[in-house]
Amino acid sequence: MRIGQLAEATGASPRALRHYEEAGLLDSARTPNGYRVYEAERAVVRVRNIRFLLDAGLTLDDVRVFLPCLDGDIAATKPSGEGLRVVLDRLAVIDRRIAAQTAVRDRLAAQLRQATGGRVRPVA
Repeated sequence: MRIGQLAEATGASPRALRHYEEAGLLDSARTPNGYRVYEAERAVVRVRNIRFLLDAGLTLDDVRVFLPCLDGDIAATKPSGEGLRVVLDRLAVIDRRIAAQTAVRDRLAAQLRQATGGRVRPVA
């Protein structure tokens, strides 16, 4: 399967697929003319699992921890201790970002109320 076919089968762009390969998450062989060739079924499963983890909020570095599981049904697989640690760490990062953004929002809303005498309320 060539990169365009894998992209079409998974919804990932060819650029993303090359990025996954550079990150060590996806393997390909090369044809004599330099085209990337992937093992069809295995590559489709792996890319879908990578996208599942990225969509869940993990980074490519985080996804590396799940490398041994990427060729199976990752959503149904019980996470390892290291996998749980990665997810908990990512949640902590997200919680800190949410707290920081909430603080900024609250400061802006307070400034808006002060500047307008409370006539203009921020949209929630």
